Amino acid sequence: MFSGGIGSWAAAKRVAEQHGTKDLLLLFADTQMEDEDLYRFLHEAAANIGGELVKIADGRDPWQVFINCRFLGNSRVDPCSRILKRELLRRWLEQNCKPESTTVYLGIDWTEIHRFERAKRYWHPWKVAVPLCEKPYLSKPDMFQLLERAGIEPPRLYKMGFPHNNCGGFCVKAGQAQFRLLLEKMPERYHYHEAREQELRRHLRKNVAILKDRSGGKTTPLTLREFRGRVKAGLNTGNDWGGCGCFL
Repeated sequence: MFSGGIGSWAAAKRVAEQHGTKDLLLLFADTQMEDEDLYRFLHEAAANIGGELVKIADGRDPWQVFINCRFLGNSRVDPCSRILKRELLRRWLEQNCKPESTTVYLGIDWTEIHRFERAKRYWHPWKVAVPLCEKPYLSKPDMFQLLERAGIEPPRLYKMGFPHNNCGGFCVKAGQAQFRLLLEKMPERYHYHEAREQELRRHLRKNVAILKDRSGGKTTPLTLREFRGRVKAGLNTGNDWGGCGCFL
């Protein structure tokens, strides 16, 4: 499962070193909302690892999925990654790979071992392995050092401070800290998602939002437009980064 992130590159390197690249497939699911630099990194990383890069796509982006499902994704429910990644990838496996002779490798590292059990349940009956949960353990800085030694420029989203290199810095599972960073580093991209959220609210005729306001002892929807206003007013917007779970 080749996401275009530093973890999937480091995991794939270990697989290649341990088993060779003759039967290695680097499977990438394109959400049609990736940062431009992800594709540059994807091809350079794949060339460095070896094996075959396989790119698949549903054809829709997350906002089109939300419209079709009549549901706005959030930190608890993510129809975008379910449809554009998990279900798409599983169909590809069912059509191309036999469970008895295929291992699914994920870029989960030792700090995320708790995600492994969920992953095994989801990808059953395929065997699932997580090379970065095995010794020698690597930190993210360790992975970036290895990437530098390989002569590959890191994806620009990491340089900007984003914890993941997917969906162009946007994610319905992201916390307020990541949306604040998106507003600061890529205001045009933030405004695009803000407009799409407003469009979907009108389409659904519901008071829904990606973010939540948990102040005052109750939880209410917090739109990206309202959140932008809070940031510009210098209000405390929290330090929650959220978490990625696309392959789980």
